[in-house]
Amino acid sequence: MFAFSGWPHKRLLLVASLAALAACSPPEPPAPPPLDIKIVESVQQDADITLDLVGQTRGSIDIPIRARVQGFLESIDFKEGRPVEQGQLLYTIDPASLQAKVVEAQGRVAEASTLLAKSKADLGRIQPLAEMKAVSQQDLDGAVAQYEAAIGNLQAAEALLDQAEIELSYTRIMSPIDGSIGISAAKVGEFVGAEPNPVVLNYVSRNDPIRVRFSINERDYLRLARQFAELRETFGNDDNDGPEDAEDLQLILADGTLHPYKGTIVAYDAAINPTTGTFTLEADFDNPRGIVLAGQFARVRAIIERRNDAVMVPIRAVSELQGVFRIFVVGDDGKITIRVVELGPQIGNLRIIDSGLEAGEKIAIEGLLRLQNGSMINPQLVDLASLEPGADESEGS
Repeated sequence: MFAFSGWPHKRLLLVASLAALAACSPPEPPAPPPLDIKIVESVQQDADITLDLVGQTRGSIDIPIRARVQGFLESIDFKEGRPVEQGQLLYTIDPASLQAKVVEAQGRVAEASTLLAKSKADLGRIQPLAEMKAVSQQDLDGAVAQYEAAIGNLQAAEALLDQAEIELSYTRIMSPIDGSIGISAAKVGEFVGAEPNPVVLNYVSRNDPIRVRFSINERDYLRLARQFAELRETFGNDDNDGPEDAEDLQLILADGTLHPYKGTIVAYDAAINPTTGTFTLEADFDNPRGIVLAGQFARVRAIIERRNDAVMVPIRAVSELQGVFRIFVVGDDGKITIRVVELGPQIGNLRIIDSGLEAGEKIAIEGLLRLQNGSMINPQLVDLASLEPGADESEGS
């Protein structure tokens, strides 16, 4: 018994040592303060779902100016790139050879007129004699035939004269419409009117309104077609009403600016192109200042759907994880709740939320990678309108 009498003392000594060590160890660090996280309230508003389509501008009227007769270009009677008026002289082709044809045709008309006068006089002499049986019926028939042949010859000669005068008129090329004319494809002194020399000398275009041709695929066509059907029902079934009369198109220029005038669809194909699988449409946009020129690339924006009271959030508030889209909802106590949502179309820097979120709920828009379900934050409410379009954080996506 004496051998084990010291064991309780050793246990007390051990406990005292552990207590002393515990008293000397540093205290645990305090919990970090909640993160300052910017949040916004989801909004509910009407939204237009749009579709952007790439197109190319052209004049609402584009007319090629052709050399319809051959000859040397004698003069250019306009300033390139300037407006021209209907009936204004544009080009003059050397008329000498065609004037000679006119003179030749005039001579044939004179000759045919003389022959007609002679045959008419002959018939006038023979006809009374035939009535008196002084000449044979054959002589009378021959005189009548010569007279009628002379009439036909005169008509043919006059037609040739008309043709020669028409060809002569082609040496003076006039503008067919009011519009703007471009740079000439031929210069003074060149032989024109036959390949490989220039046949199309220029183009006169009317740029107000400006026309845009664009194509859409079958899927987008169906979406637009449904919209057109609704417009027909809205405007009625009159032949003058329908999608062509609905000003729902916007024109976005190559520099990203928005054309100030809305457009209307004026023409479209009768069928989808089976080779490309696209459907071609044309739309006119007012262009009174002539800012938009033919040949430019632009985007046509069409409204394909209107949603009423859509719930919308900034794009930067949406996080994706393995194909699942999430929103970090902030409670009144600053506690984070991760919410799985279904996304709708994007409109500017906002995204429509089809399900999983209600209007007015507060959501985090930064630091999403650092947030977890149940995290506590110090919310910093900001105005949705103060967010710059496209101001997205890389960690939020």
